[in-house]
Amino acid sequence: MKVKKLMAAMLVGSMVMALTACGGGTNGTQGADGGNAAGGDGSYKVSVILKTTASEYWSYVKAGALAYQKDNPNVKVEVKGASSETAYDEQLSMIETDMNATYDGYVIAPLQADMVKTMIAGKTKPIVAVDTDIDAPEVLSFVGTGNESAGKLGGGAAVEAAKAAGWTEIKAIEICGVQGDSTNEARKAGYQAGINEAGGTFLIDETQYAEATADKAVNSMEAIMQNHPEGIAIICANNDDMAMAAARTAKSNPNYAKTIFLGFDGIQSACTAILNDQLTMSVAQEGYNMGYKAVEAVVKSLNGEQLEEFIDSGASVVDKSNAQERLDTLKGYLA
Repeated sequence: MKVKKLMAAMLVGSMVMALTACGGGTNGTQGADGGNAAGGDGSYKVSVILKTTASEYWSYVKAGALAYQKDNPNVKVEVKGASSETAYDEQLSMIETDMNATYDGYVIAPLQADMVKTMIAGKTKPIVAVDTDIDAPEVLSFVGTGNESAGKLGGGAAVEAAKAAGWTEIKAIEICGVQGDSTNEARKAGYQAGINEAGGTFLIDETQYAEATADKAVNSMEAIMQNHPEGIAIICANNDDMAMAAARTAKSNPNYAKTIFLGFDGIQSACTAILNDQLTMSVAQEGYNMGYKAVEAVVKSLNGEQLEEFIDSGASVVDKSNAQERLDTLKGYLA
């Protein structure tokens, strides 16, 4: 009988040890390979891969992500990004490398969401999309601007500004970013809805694609002026850099002197341009909040919390009445 009791005790002990070795305890978060993330002590390492780090807007997203690390020293945040928003292979290589490295979770702003969807298939560590969503079951949450609703807000404001400027026939043309990009298309849909509902006409068939770059926006604006020598009431753009480039290009054309130039992002240079009458307005998105909330979401998931599918970082319209306040806030983020 004693022998049987001893064997039973040994069997129970072996089972406990096996459960512990398999991550069956309650003090750790299970990682992709079945191991406990960061040893279960609340210390995590998060990879943040942005579309690029070579623009002012993305510097705010980066600053927000690193601010989370500053507020939570137990979380190590590493931020990287492609050299431009068309360096697709470069970003895909970064994602592939980091997916095979020792990170506990990931924040990704995809340049090509469909390609990223394929790359992350089957991954089990927490993944959060930022700025642009990724339609994949592996992505637990999307943190960003409601791009369509934000575009609609800006489009409506631009029509009212055009009316105030004296335009009676309010036509609008957009200078877009990368064709097919989901964020780009959502903003375009928002602009179209906001402008049409406010009484303007969005000339969707005359949309100009400029790959999100100022240089190509100059070419787009030159084409618009050639096609519309009489002037256009509203030129809206997918980002501030393109909007400012378009405004500079049209500066010497008297028929565009009252044109409303609407950007998107609300970056420092746009605020300064608005204050100097070199840009009319911008739809401001909160890149700093995006970066912070995206890393926060990954950590919450690692700690066992359920995430909302969409976390809205907010948006507003910046014009001459509030551009200085916005500018001061942005400078504080990068101080």
